[in-house]
Amino acid sequence: MRVLVIGNGGRESAIVRALRFSPSVTEIHCIPGNAGIKKYALCHDISTQNITTLVQFIRKTNIKLVVIGPEQPLSEGLANQLRQNDIVVFGPDQRSAQLEASKIFCKKFLESAGIPTGKYFQVSSVEEVLKYADQLPGPWVMKADGLAAGKGVIIAKTKNELVHFAQAIFVDHKLGAAGSVALLEEHLSGWELSYLVLTNGRDFQTLPLAQDHKRLLDSDEGPNTGGMGAVAPISITDDVNKIIQDKIVRPFIKKLDDEKMDYRGVVYFGLMMTTTGPKVLEINTRFGDPEAQVILPLLDGDWGLVFQSIATGDVPVMSWKALHTACVVLAANGYPENPSKGDVIEGSVFQETNSSYFIHASLGTNSEKDYVTNGGRVLGAVGMGSSREEALKNAYNQTKLVTWPGIFFRKDIGKNLPIN
Repeated sequence: MRVLVIGNGGRESAIVRALRFSPSVTEIHCIPGNAGIKKYALCHDISTQNITTLVQFIRKTNIKLVVIGPEQPLSEGLANQLRQNDIVVFGPDQRSAQLEASKIFCKKFLESAGIPTGKYFQVSSVEEVLKYADQLPGPWVMKADGLAAGKGVIIAKTKNELVHFAQAIFVDHKLGAAGSVALLEEHLSGWELSYLVLTNGRDFQTLPLAQDHKRLLDSDEGPNTGGMGAVAPISITDDVNKIIQDKIVRPFIKKLDDEKMDYRGVVYFGLMMTTTGPKVLEINTRFGDPEAQVILPLLDGDWGLVFQSIATGDVPVMSWKALHTACVVLAANGYPENPSKGDVIEGSVFQETNSSYFIHASLGTNSEKDYVTNGGRVLGAVGMGSSREEALKNAYNQTKLVTWPGIFFRKDIGKNLPIN
């Protein structure tokens, strides 16, 4: 079958790669794709907001399945619009996508489902932030309500940091409409776990567990980013897994069903494993980035058929390879605040081995047809192995194959995990 992937980042590059090795997939298209994805998929410059043109293209090209990667088109209702035109889509409907697009909507959903999460206050001014900060012990977590590409969250150790962030979004409007309202949350202590499931809105299948590294610097220092690397699978005990499923996943899926939300896709539960049990930090309504890079290669099967099954309302039985994976994100100079674009990349962005390769995220070309940086997170160096140590070694060896001015990556991905 012919498959269309919507998106242009590392997550979509990982999806395209997974579909390349799917026997059911005969041709891959991507809108809009990027300079790296173009090597493996037919890329098209079509606006996803021009539904008439998009539908015409899908029908003319005989696309049998559309996989929507990013959160933005999901929140704008792209899945709804395509389904209204009898197109098979992997991705939740617009209402479901609000679980990611609005932090406030998500919190209220979790509360009504009885799912454990942190205490919070809704705030829309610096004055409200200061008022409610006194009712929470520091440090404080503040999240812009809307989509902010991983840049709408701060963990403030002092009130000065908190006020500075509040002024940036409420007074200076640095996040635009995404920051018109925000959440002020209690800071949960523990370790983070990325718990992803595929669902048709009634049943679910758990994917291999992963851990992202969101902070910019080693030892989890520095500002939050979209993610600097990940490892999978993460092992937890059967008892802990049962708690997560019974107290979080099943109530969440039941609430989707009760609310008649058309959810055909992946749910990303960002969990904080606290001393009093797991609590939900965030919900994403699509694959994580870089979690997709380490989870997708582990399937012992055909991702094309898996995506198609979920899109048509079935949850397939899945099996997994006895492998470990690691992804180290190579970022542009100045990331995350002001990433440099147009820096020429030395080395081959397509060089790979049997156990390592690059995922192409923010990759572009210049007039001389050199590959250049085109955003914050440029490449993902992915390694595989029979152990986590081997996977990490292969991923870090892959990082040595390219360079550019100001290239940056963390040196401690997967090396300080609380569990195996």
